[in-house]
Amino acid sequence: MSGFNPRSRARSWALQMLYAWDVSDGELALPSFAERNFALRSISHRYRPYAESLLASLAEHLPEVDSRIQGNLANWRLERLTAIDRSILRLATTELLTIPDVPTRVAIHEAIRLAERYGTEESPRFVNGVLDAVARGRNQKL
Repeated sequence: MSGFNPRSRARSWALQMLYAWDVSDGELALPSFAERNFALRSISHRYRPYAESLLASLAEHLPEVDSRIQGNLANWRLERLTAIDRSILRLATTELLTIPDVPTRVAIHEAIRLAERYGTEESPRFVNGVLDAVARGRNQKL
């Protein structure tokens, strides 16, 4: 695939891990869950480092990430979202808030692509709206 960015595939792997963690019994913390599941999967060295760093950053900043998402959900609670939409929003918000070399437009576009692939018919538009609001309010204090 010409022009293929390994981070796109890494985001898909990170999403799969985060989704599995989100719907699990919560017995393991995200870093331990991810480490165990990465060990069980054959993931290319091209994708794994970014997927791992994205999940590690999310685990470190989960309360802030969730707060930012919740603050931009009109008439919704984070727990009421589908697990896939919640996971996509968490990953993209992590990129927006903690990974400076990912441009805002790229983080949002990649999240929309994931929503198109894995979410419902409404997911892409919903994800776009929430992330646009998160990006606009990114510099505001919590």
